[in-house]
Amino acid sequence: MTPPNPAPQESGAGPEQPAPGAGPEQPAPGFTFADKRKISPDGSPVPPADGTASPQPADPAAPEQADPAGSTEEAPARPDPNELLAAERLADLQRLQAEYANYRKRVDRDRAMIRDLAVAAVIESLLPVLDDIHLARQHGDLEAGPLASIADKLETTLAKYGVERYGEPGAAFDPAVHDALMHVDEELAEGTEVTTVVGVLQPGYRIGDRVVRPARVSVADPT
Repeated sequence: MTPPNPAPQESGAGPEQPAPGAGPEQPAPGFTFADKRKISPDGSPVPPADGTASPQPADPAAPEQADPAGSTEEAPARPDPNELLAAERLADLQRLQAEYANYRKRVDRDRAMIRDLAVAAVIESLLPVLDDIHLARQHGDLEAGPLASIADKLETTLAKYGVERYGEPGAAFDPAVHDALMHVDEELAEGTEVTTVVGVLQPGYRIGDRVVRPARVSVADPT
């Protein structure tokens, strides 16, 4: 009985069996890699035809560039301690100058007030003498002679300190500077609409705006 013939192998169904006596079996070829990049004559790689740039190797000698996205704002410079000290001393000096100017103004104001009070006290003590001199002038006793010269010198000296005698008939009555001792019925000048001084019993004295003694007067009302 003859053995059956083996079925013929189809082409492409598998690797071809080596023929008997063809020698030892050769290994199948493995995976190979082909570098299809083009090199220019100067040795630099040529970019591909699709326009994409090939990655360039990093140059270790090139300086490292800062990332703009991760950069932070520069911190403000700290102030100079010497400038801070100078500004503080300047503020202290200006404050002292302002305090000294206010002190000078206050001292000058107090000095003027004390001067006015002292002069007013002297005038109050001389009021009887001044009243006698005024009455003597009204009666004509000081028209000439040594007493008239003394009275003139006294009044001139007091005028240097701002002493003023006031109170004249016909002036409008002012309760701030007049003291009405009498109220009389007397015909006033035509057109008068306010209470008017018609007689001065004792003149008043003042130093600037300060009244030493109000004028003592008699007044009349308009009809």
